[in-house]
Amino acid sequence: MKKSSIFGLVIIAVAIAVIISIYSSSSSYGSFSDAKKTESQLSVVGFLDKQKELHYDAAKDANYFSFYVKDKKGGECKVIFRGTEPQDFEKSEQIVLTGQMVGDEFHASHILMKCPSKYTQDKVNVTEAQAKSASL
Repeated sequence: MKKSSIFGLVIIAVAIAVIISIYSSSSSYGSFSDAKKTESQLSVVGFLDKQKELHYDAAKDANYFSFYVKDKKGGECKVIFRGTEPQDFEKSEQIVLTGQMVGDEFHASHILMKCPSKYTQDKVNVTEAQAKSASL
């Protein structure tokens, strides 16, 4: 077998490995009812339920933030985020949560917010927050 053939096979194998790793780490979109059926990470698009309580007490636990979200199918769920409350969270028009269900609660590891712009009417701000990981 020629060296160029072996090199080509190695390149193809690396490309297949990269494609598989990209697709295996990406999450898909769904609702809270879909999240209850799966144990993997899922992204849920929804709206903050402003009628219910937002809980964030930095003095007690700065990395605990809970709130209620209604998904696009109308399902509502309590969301736990291990991080600080993102700035202008209450003003967000739409929220994309990435995480998984633990019991009846959705534990978000990533929050993406679509907020109305503060300064211009035509521009929309998108804010992103990541959950903090604990270190010992």
